[in-house]
Amino acid sequence: MKKLTLLLAASALSFSAMAANAADKVTLQLKWVTQAQFAGYYVAKDKGFYKEEDLDVEIKPGGPDIAPAQVLAGGGADVVLDWMPSALATREKGVPLVNIAQPFKSSGMMLTCRKDSGIKTPADFKGKTLGVWFFGNEYPFLSWMSKLGIKTDGSADGVKVLKQGFNVDPILQKQAACVSTMTYNEYWQIIDAGLSADDLITFKYEDEGVATLEDGIYVMEDRLKDAAFKDKMVRFVRASMKGWKYAEANSDEAAEIVLENDASGAQTEKHQKRMMGEIAKLTAGSNGALDKADYERTVATLLGAGSDPVITKKPEGAWTSVITDAALK
Repeated sequence: MKKLTLLLAASALSFSAMAANAADKVTLQLKWVTQAQFAGYYVAKDKGFYKEEDLDVEIKPGGPDIAPAQVLAGGGADVVLDWMPSALATREKGVPLVNIAQPFKSSGMMLTCRKDSGIKTPADFKGKTLGVWFFGNEYPFLSWMSKLGIKTDGSADGVKVLKQGFNVDPILQKQAACVSTMTYNEYWQIIDAGLSADDLITFKYEDEGVATLEDGIYVMEDRLKDAAFKDKMVRFVRASMKGWKYAEANSDEAAEIVLENDASGAQTEKHQKRMMGEIAKLTAGSNGALDKADYERTVATLLGAGSDPVITKKPEGAWTSVITDAALK
């Protein structure tokens, strides 16, 4: 009996030691499917940067039927990636998302138009059909049209908005003069489909003065009251930014790591390597800390959406530097 008691005690101590050494679990919900847009997180996992921070990170791909904010609010993730217009609109509606880090410094969003549509400048949008993504991605577009004084009701002096799916078929089939594209993704899908750069004209939101922040890291506000959770997020952001900087410096390797994690098998090496090269331009210059000027520019753009602004008042508490202040020491 004494021997059995000693064995049980030893087992209990062993189990306690294992539990104490277990890595802290973090679930990350991506905004979209596995691709180089999220390379920094896959690199951080593959290279052991999360492990070095004593984290066990699960990366959940997104998709057309997945809204990161809803996943976060429902407890399906600890942290999500989202575009700030969507996150701020969601916050105003009562879901208290907070930006804790901003790996993307620049916007990759643009409208890509056929030259044979007659469009040469934004003033030529009037009377045309424009493909626009929705589910929160329409907010930068609506703000831009408001700034231009162009209605989006399909009237003769306005534009007709075509709800664009997650493909570029409308421009290929001439259903729309322009479609929403990202510098790193859909633009190249148009090129690969047969149109050349000479057939197209692009309008980058960044150049038009309506760029908003993309792919920020968000958590639920109340969870930041928990010291243990804050500590996990500090380590998560630190490791993630290490992953992003490695990806910038080793773009082809980063793309290959993404491909290894693509369970769908839908991505190609050519497209992902090209995408990673473009993504590196957007994360360049960011150490993960949110630039207050970039934040205020985003808010001003969203508030300036005419009679139907994306947000109706300046947000309070929508971002915090407490995580990056600790992570970047």
